[in-house]
Amino acid sequence: MKKSKRAFWLFLLIAMLMLTGCKEKEKAQIDRINDVSNGNGNVTSEKVVTLTFWRNSGNKLENLAYDTLIVKFMEQHPTIRIDMLAFPYADYDTKLRTAVATGSPPDIMAIDAPSLASYAQADALLPLTEQYNIDGNLEDIPTSTMEGYTYHNDIYLAPMTESSIAMFYNIKLFQDAGLELPSADPDEAWTWEQVLDAAIKINNPEKGVYGIDPAQGFQNAGATAYFKYPMIWQFGGDVMNESGTSARGALDSPETKQALAFYAELFNKYQVAAFEYPLDAFPNRKLGITIDGTWTLAHIEENYPDFKLGVDFGVAPLPKVTRQAVANGSWALGISAKTKHSDAAWTFVNWMTSYEGLMLYSSITGDIPVRYSVAKQFAELNEYPLNIFVVQNQKYGRPRPITPIFPQMSEAVKSLFEEVTVQRRNVDEAVEDAIVRIDKAYTDSQRLTSQ
Repeated sequence: MKKSKRAFWLFLLIAMLMLTGCKEKEKAQIDRINDVSNGNGNVTSEKVVTLTFWRNSGNKLENLAYDTLIVKFMEQHPTIRIDMLAFPYADYDTKLRTAVATGSPPDIMAIDAPSLASYAQADALLPLTEQYNIDGNLEDIPTSTMEGYTYHNDIYLAPMTESSIAMFYNIKLFQDAGLELPSADPDEAWTWEQVLDAAIKINNPEKGVYGIDPAQGFQNAGATAYFKYPMIWQFGGDVMNESGTSARGALDSPETKQALAFYAELFNKYQVAAFEYPLDAFPNRKLGITIDGTWTLAHIEENYPDFKLGVDFGVAPLPKVTRQAVANGSWALGISAKTKHSDAAWTFVNWMTSYEGLMLYSSITGDIPVRYSVAKQFAELNEYPLNIFVVQNQKYGRPRPITPIFPQMSEAVKSLFEEVTVQRRNVDEAVEDAIVRIDKAYTDSQRLTSQ
């Protein structure tokens, strides 16, 4: 077996790519959970299995939720002890990949959905398909969601929550322009032509008012994948082939090129989008339409209390052309292929992602749970505006391309959007160059794994 050697080089290569542009590492914070004792204060006499669990440290509510769930789990399973380590986000993936490559991974690990393929290809994860079929209640999770955690027909990760994006619009700017407001029905999305028409009528450069921010500008590659891939899908295009091995036949499709051209025209032909916006342009009433996420609702409520939902702004489903589409997939739990306690690890992962676990987790964080049954229990998730995010994920969600070269692919697509928009490069030429870069990255990755 040459797995350890090839995995080491592949994982360190990806780790270096992930580190590019990261700010100075923060000091690692380690959360420890104490052993759960029985009623008289003594640890149970049964043999206790200790499982190591690594995750990226989140916000205060996420950290509280994990702490709470682990204590609850150990109360119900006194023979399983969870030793949890939480690392700063900027460090986490590099630390995890290094641990996997050097043969010392944790028993259980949190992995972001787009990173699945690289870990699975390196044989770092235990397939969970059989376990899910026995007692994972797959029928309670959207099929499209589970597709994002499946590689070569095997499920490798257990999802917990979703985040999502939608179209935010300024009600008063719409009314001043004599525009009809978009529908709040998650199944009745505006077309991009309707959005363009509204953006043109709202746009007023003399007053510093912009028509639209279509996909959060030109940020990092991860943001590109989350905000710009849906536009490609909405036009009927794609980024990679179904096997995740090549961009040929997908990125160069007429539909994908149409999406790229339309995006560039928003900036250059119609000039309703800007390369730079004022800080918080939307809540500051300088932006008519923006594509943003669930987190924006909390940001506006906390920082702009005079900018009211339903009075000053509204939320609508993402625009469409030939179909509705939104990116799904978030952080999920995987089990190391090297664990010596696979049954105990599945007991933990299955409980954390079960109805009981997700009810507790979402009640603390407010995040959207992946399970239908759990989402139904939260009234706010079934009412405007959060129902838009929930229904979009459940009915129109699709995974970002499942490929072991996800970072390199997304970086190439990020550059592609910049080239056709900022540099005004010919779409055909820019697409061809992007395909060459992506396909070379895949070929190189396969060469490393075969050594």
